[in-house]
Amino acid sequence: MEIVIIDEPEDVGPLGADAIAQHVVANPEAVLGLATGSSPLRVYQELGARVARGELSLSRCQAFLLDEYVGLPAGHPEAYRTVIDREFCDLVDLDPANVHGLDGTADDLLGECTRYESAIAAAGGIDVQLLGIGRDGHIAFNEPGSSLGSRTRVKTLTTQTRLDNARFFGDDFHAVPLHCLTQGIGTIASARHLVLVALGEAKAEAVHQLVEGPISALWPATALQLHPHVTVLLDPAAASRLQFGAYYREAYRGKPSWQGF
Repeated sequence: MEIVIIDEPEDVGPLGADAIAQHVVANPEAVLGLATGSSPLRVYQELGARVARGELSLSRCQAFLLDEYVGLPAGHPEAYRTVIDREFCDLVDLDPANVHGLDGTADDLLGECTRYESAIAAAGGIDVQLLGIGRDGHIAFNEPGSSLGSRTRVKTLTTQTRLDNARFFGDDFHAVPLHCLTQGIGTIASARHLVLVALGEAKAEAVHQLVEGPISALWPATALQLHPHVTVLLDPAAASRLQFGAYYREAYRGKPSWQGF
């Protein structure tokens, strides 16, 4: 796990975009994993700027979303497919037909989860997965107590997650759906490279557990400690609880320029 503590918040976007772009440059048909929420926004904006300048093309890539609310109709402003279209796809040259999401209105939700797992496998698996982290250590919608080997499935959201997400629903907690479809921790861990972005003091304890705590279902993101290729991008506030913060800075400063992410 590589820990990168970024002193200037504006550097989060370029560094995250670098981590993703290296896969696209190596393989123009790379399969991307997309996350919603505030943490990835700077990365998406930077990728959009590079595409607009002609420095990068995602036109041959495929993309898969991490999760989706159950019950929100297509086109709802907070349905995650709508959010991804607005915050990422509209900025880049991805073919909309190659952007895949879960259908939270499916009659057979369990069957929809199985279909999604099969679609990821048929695409050859995800090359690089962008992630955020919840203040309770959840990744995607894998809440505390989730199986660390779980696959795509239906989950019930915790009260804390619904409170955190109420800001996207006019601060109306009751408007936040109770259920979701989400890639499982095992599904996420099958991606070849994981890039996790965490910003702000509210994420500091979750980041501490992710990087330095014991592997536990109480902090689902800690399962990423077992993954061979994880990049964690942090601002100083999110990194403030790290016991070995000074070492992580030293290790990143001493990284060979040819190594990449």
